[in-house]
Amino acid sequence: MKQIITFLLVSILCFGCATSEDKCINLLKAEELHLNERWILKDGMLYPSATPRGMMWTKKSFSNFELTVEYKTSEKCNSGIFFRMNPKNPVQEGFEIQVASPGLYKGKHAVGSLYDAKEPTSPAAKADGEWNTMVLTCEGPRIKLVLNGSEVQNLTLDDWTTVKKNPDGSKNKFKTALKDLPRTGHIGVQYHGQPVWYRKLTVRVLD
Repeated sequence: MKQIITFLLVSILCFGCATSEDKCINLLKAEELHLNERWILKDGMLYPSATPRGMMWTKKSFSNFELTVEYKTSEKCNSGIFFRMNPKNPVQEGFEIQVASPGLYKGKHAVGSLYDAKEPTSPAAKADGEWNTMVLTCEGPRIKLVLNGSEVQNLTLDDWTTVKKNPDGSKNKFKTALKDLPRTGHIGVQYHGQPVWYRKLTVRVLD
């Protein structure tokens, strides 16, 4: 009887792991991305080409998810992780977590910020050339970001009720109040000056 119970418990645990794996997607594959000549995907790594510019985004859309990112920056690098984004208008119809060289920008433009909307609670990025790990969790209006083990964002988009205005009274770029932006869209990365490398982009879909 003890052996049967042990077998059943192991089977349940294995089934749970398999189910979890089914919901995990490695985005660094040609079949997952809209590839173009501006970006190179090679040996499981995504980085700008010799003629870099603009965006690279997923073929699929995502609503509630946990995104794990590993990236490193070069000197004076400016990049970004876009999510719930419309590729036709990512700046106004989507959200961005700032990826940049530490200290290059401040406040709501600093690395780890919800761009132009919320500054990170603390500086947590590693120096240029070192690999960073970022975990972004989106569930409905709740946005959480952990950068190198430190939680730097934990907010609800429902607090952004006014066009071009943040809850703290500062201005932002958005022509739509953040609470009214779509809760689903593509995931993308941005080149906006100096090389950046992504060696992990894994999304786990949340129920």
